[in-house]
Amino acid sequence: MPIGRLHHVIFDCPDPVALASFYSALLGLPITYREDDFAVVSVNDRTSGIAFQLAPDHRAPTWPDPAIPQQIHLDVMVDDQATAHDQVIALGATPLAGDHVYADPAGHPFCLIRRPHWAPPVN
Repeated sequence: MPIGRLHHVIFDCPDPVALASFYSALLGLPITYREDDFAVVSVNDRTSGIAFQLAPDHRAPTWPDPAIPQQIHLDVMVDDQATAHDQVIALGATPLAGDHVYADPAGHPFCLIRRPHWAPPVN
């Protein structure tokens, strides 16, 4: 029997609402909770999701340089990597070294992966 259940994956960042807005647009999910120092993106306000908390002294990861480790990253499945590339760049992502690896506006790495054959289409 498990001890608990995953609630939120939490990112430290300098601007929680701005980073939540980025991931809301990237994933097509609403911001379901918002304060100046904490925000949540999830399917609805009764579902676990991704949370963003204020870290005034946040230092962005320097991946792939291990000087400041990546700390956390997400794999985001997409129907078409080329189209998704253009869309995430328009949202403010920065391409990093590697195959379809990007940094969000606060510097956290994420990957755009091709949708597995078993998963329903994203769009």
